[in-house]
Amino acid sequence: MNPERIASEFPAPSHRGAQRQALADIADAFAAGNEVVLVRAPTGSGKSLLARSIAGAARTIEEAGPSQATGAYYTTPQVSQLDDVASDDLLDDLNVIRGKRNYTCILPGEHDTPVDRAPCAREKGYDCSIKHRCPYFSDRAIASNRQIAAMTLAYFMQTAGSEVFRKRDVVVIDEAHGLAEWAEMYATIDLKPRTVPVWDDVRVPAVADADDPADRAVRFAETLAGVCSREKDDLLARPELTPEEAARRDRLQELLSELNWFVEDYRDPESPTTWVVDQDGGEGTPLTIKPLNPEKYLHHTVWDRGNKFALLSATILNKEAFCRQVGLDPSDVALVDVPHTFPVENRPLYDVTQGKMTYEHREETVPKIARLLVRLMAHHPDEKGIVHAHSYAIQEKLADHLAEFGVGSRVRLHDRENRDAELEAWKASSDPELFLSVKMEEALDLKGDLARWQVLCKAPYLNTGDSRVARRLAEGQWAWYHRSALRTVIQACGRVVRAPDDHGATYLADSSLLDLFDRARADMPDWFAEQVDRCSTPDLPAFDPASAVGESTTGSRDSGRGGGFGRLRRGQTTEQGTKQSSAEQRANHPLSDVWGDN
Repeated sequence: MNPERIASEFPAPSHRGAQRQALADIADAFAAGNEVVLVRAPTGSGKSLLARSIAGAARTIEEAGPSQATGAYYTTPQVSQLDDVASDDLLDDLNVIRGKRNYTCILPGEHDTPVDRAPCAREKGYDCSIKHRCPYFSDRAIASNRQIAAMTLAYFMQTAGSEVFRKRDVVVIDEAHGLAEWAEMYATIDLKPRTVPVWDDVRVPAVADADDPADRAVRFAETLAGVCSREKDDLLARPELTPEEAARRDRLQELLSELNWFVEDYRDPESPTTWVVDQDGGEGTPLTIKPLNPEKYLHHTVWDRGNKFALLSATILNKEAFCRQVGLDPSDVALVDVPHTFPVENRPLYDVTQGKMTYEHREETVPKIARLLVRLMAHHPDEKGIVHAHSYAIQEKLADHLAEFGVGSRVRLHDRENRDAELEAWKASSDPELFLSVKMEEALDLKGDLARWQVLCKAPYLNTGDSRVARRLAEGQWAWYHRSALRTVIQACGRVVRAPDDHGATYLADSSLLDLFDRARADMPDWFAEQVDRCSTPDLPAFDPASAVGESTTGSRDSGRGGGFGRLRRGQTTEQGTKQSSAEQRANHPLSDVWGDN
């Protein structure tokens, strides 16, 4: 890597905000010999442009000696972030590659077939005459041979050990604040009928009740791996597979890799990983094997993939804690702070707290928040807003109350299957709709009139029912717990203010948010602490549903609107009130809605 090239590799015609100084500071940090540089850059600072500048300083083929790594990887956990990169003309030399299932076959009669189910994946020894034109293999060849390859973090981790995507000189990870959590989730092994093709061929023991659940899980994993291996070998021996059989073969291979990694890591006396096991129903029931502190896994999938690393995020809140989580030595890591250049008065926080949203207080608080939303809709009669509902259970309860109040014509929501489609429809709408969202606190660009106000319904603490969270809290890691919640809040606050001349209000509805600010004050960036210190109570109109929808527009919003409120409601309403959704009983991983194979 040549740090002196970082400034000249900046792809935009001019700098804005603190970009020029940030590039100089980053270059100095690498020039000082640091192998890893953390770049803490707030929303709107142009992290993707900074990332491109750093990647551009990687050693070129012309500069390299024999066996020296060249080129750079750009990777991000968020699919939407990669989509933004792919559509940005300033970043057109970042060659994007996605997983096979994102491409379709171009053979006659196969145009609806994903590449991972195409004839080349189903037939033994198949020689595709047009492989050179295959969209997947074409993109892969380009990305593997050009200076900068761009991919999701999931694909990047999956290609560890690949001959195609080998070690490079520089690795840039955007939105890197959740790297440890992504690694933990990616290394988690979920064993149940849907994920284990040979489920009916094995006896699942009562693992969680054993004296040493992890040891018992290892022994079961070895047995299960043997059954999977025999089934996989049988499929591989067949000359041709159906698409369903090809999917079964691929899942068996994926499961074998997961199980073998777990067994190898558990039996390694030097591995720092702690494994925990969840199994609610005892013998014969599903179980989940989860890693804590997956340093070894990250070394294999990330740290062994490059010489120099740049990790960018607005919310790497504590350098030492972050380094401990991801297995880095803080003495080898530099932190570059990029100041916030958006006027603080353009990004106000408002205290509209209605009570606590903990589970025991939720039934009392949710109706109050719903009434608050009606008042806020009246306060913003011509402006779009978004509610960060935190969970589908909260979203559904709010939707039911808003329907009862008669303001459903101005409300849009989504479920797990149509979240992207409904988000795009809401963004494209010219109506001042209120979007009830779940897990959209990150990687969402609501610039300008796309949204002028947002509501945080709940302090986004991690689920204490998750065995990893419970284990850490039992060990007294409360600072980590509060830091994780604060990180999500800061990310959410950046959704509606995207430029120095943009503006948007953030309303805090859960009183636990104020408590969180007190507990996590030491880890707040100065620019966010300034927002918190200016937090005030707004003067809102009285509760009046008619004012919230406006008599002149109610009819047009009730009819002809694709994806309208009524069509998407999942709960059942009775004269006595709302029926509790089964979604409230589900404990989801905080990132489960945005993680996927890419």
